Amino acid sequence: MANKFYITTPIYYVNDVPHIGHTCTTIAADIIARYHKILGDEVFFLTGTDEHGAKVAEAAAKEGLTPQEFTDKVSRTFSNIWPKLNISFDYFIRTTNPQHKKIVQEILEKIYQKGDIYKSKYKGLYCIGCEKYITESELVDGRCPLHPNRQVCEQEEENYFFRLSKYIPELIAAIEDEKNPLHYQIEPEGKRQEVLSRLKAGVNDLSISRAEVSWGIPLPWDQAQTIYVWVDALLNYYTATKIVNKENFWPANLHLIGKEILWFHTVIWQALLLAADIALPKEIFAHSFYLIDGQKMSKSLGNVISPEELLAKFGVDGTRYLIAYSFPSLTDSDVSWNKFKEKYNADLANGLGNLAARIARLAEKSALKFSLGESLSFSPEVQEGVKNFRFDEALNFIWTQIAKENKRINEKKPWELSGEELKEFLGESVKKIRQIAFDLQPFMPQTAEKISNQFQGPVIKSEKPLFPRI
Repeated sequence: MANKFYITTPIYYVNDVPHIGHTCTTIAADIIARYHKILGDEVFFLTGTDEHGAKVAEAAAKEGLTPQEFTDKVSRTFSNIWPKLNISFDYFIRTTNPQHKKIVQEILEKIYQKGDIYKSKYKGLYCIGCEKYITESELVDGRCPLHPNRQVCEQEEENYFFRLSKYIPELIAAIEDEKNPLHYQIEPEGKRQEVLSRLKAGVNDLSISRAEVSWGIPLPWDQAQTIYVWVDALLNYYTATKIVNKENFWPANLHLIGKEILWFHTVIWQALLLAADIALPKEIFAHSFYLIDGQKMSKSLGNVISPEELLAKFGVDGTRYLIAYSFPSLTDSDVSWNKFKEKYNADLANGLGNLAARIARLAEKSALKFSLGESLSFSPEVQEGVKNFRFDEALNFIWTQIAKENKRINEKKPWELSGEELKEFLGESVKKIRQIAFDLQPFMPQTAEKISNQFQGPVIKSEKPLFPRI
């Protein structure tokens, strides 16, 4: 029976349209999902949009739209762009879905009945940009480090609180002990250590409702308050499995996220699941950020790169390759239009495209027939790279094979060979390019398919260049 593999991206907040940050997480998830499908696993791949909260209501009001009209409009920018990048998601969840709302209310009611939710007053500094309370120690020059252009405001209101502190010892044990039945993996290792040290420093209970935010899911036992947007959003990973009858895929194998939402996904999420008696996800991988020409991406700097711009310049597989290669798995990744263009020309036009064209031309000219009965599997180096979220290492291995084969052609000069010698040489070349195409499938599915079809024999013909130079 096939293994089940459930992978998620974060659900993207609809106060903004898709940019390279959203794109890198979604392409990375697609690479992993495709890899598992090729291995024969049964895959459920989820993405979607997070649509409640003060920030959305504020953005909608600015545009003179109702929150629902606004979320419908922005959510479409996400659901429309991913298929253009050949993202093979199975379901796109929206937190305004009535079924999602109903399941969220049922889960919170269960936690409330258990005694893990109570009413209390809270006073603190609130960042509307993050939709969360933040401490004095987190401020930089009196502002939230993620939203330096916005004032933090002091807020006091009577809310409902989740007994997060109650679950901290259980979470520490689950993270630290691999033999613990509740164990879940946090990666990279530095992020695991970060979470553990924060847990051990002491954690307060969590305010999980808002009295002043009308754009949200009402609490089932107190309609005057809405559920904190983050609680509603995190539950999507579970509610989606119920909405599309994929409950047998729970718990999720992998939540792929950006590092700024690490705490929510590794602590608050797990504590809510423990309180609701729901199994915990198995792994959370938090990647770093993109820097554009050494600077943080921001609208005010005008350096935001959109997926539409990448597609227009580099095409589908060109974009997927550049994103996969620059994926910020362990540290921030510094990119620019110039760096992307150089990489595209060097690796795709001159490297892979050139090799495929050379072998095809030689094979066509030779008029030889090739019998290709071998069954292919991923090179171990590619498997390692995908498993460790080091797509750059997997791609470096593939491009080493491309360079080796180009060098072998230059040295052996097959155009000077004939007969059995030529047949043997070209047979080897065709075999190598087929392996390269197989290894490229998760990263560049269209290109991999084109190469496989072109070199499946028995007669091989030239085609137009895979990647025209920019």
